[in-house]
Amino acid sequence: MISASYLQQMAGYNHRQNQSLYREADLLSEEQRREDRGVFFGSIHRTLCHILTADHIWMSRFDNWDMPDVRGGKSPDWITGWAELKDVRQTSDDRLPQWGERIKDTDLQGDLTWQSGIAGEDDSAPTWALVTHMFNHQTHHRGQVHGMLTGFGMVPDETDFEFMPLSGT
Repeated sequence: MISASYLQQMAGYNHRQNQSLYREADLLSEEQRREDRGVFFGSIHRTLCHILTADHIWMSRFDNWDMPDVRGGKSPDWITGWAELKDVRQTSDDRLPQWGERIKDTDLQGDLTWQSGIAGEDDSAPTWALVTHMFNHQTHHRGQVHGMLTGFGMVPDETDFEFMPLSGT
C-alpha cells in the first residue's frame, strides 16, 4: 500500500512535470500542438487534454472535484482552447497538492466504489491502487508528450524522479 507521503511527493512531481511540458508546448505554434504525431491521442494538445480530463474524473471520486462532461474517447476534446487548457491545468496542479496535504494514510485504506463511465456500471478497487493508477496514468501520457516535444526540438526538464526535489512544488 502507498502512504500519504508518497501521494504528496507524486502531487509535487506531477506539478513540476506539467510545468515543464506546458512551458515547452507554449513555445510551439497552434498547428504544431495539434499536429498528429502518431501517438494514441494524436497530438500534444489532445494528449495533454486527456491527462487533465482523467485527472478530473479521478479527483471527482477522490476529492469531490467537478466531473468533466466528457468521458472515454471524448476525453482529449474536453477543452479545445490552448489558453483554457493551460489555465485549468494550473488550477488543477495547485489543487492536487492541497488534497495531498489533507490525506492521511488511513484515507488510502479500503475500497472505493464508483460509477464507471467506460464500463457503464459500478466498479470497486482499493483506494491506494486507484491513486497509484492516476499518477501512473499521468506519467505514461506525459512521456508521450515529452517524446512529441523533443521531436519538435524542444527541451523539457529531466523526468527521472531521483533528480527531482522531493518536497514542495
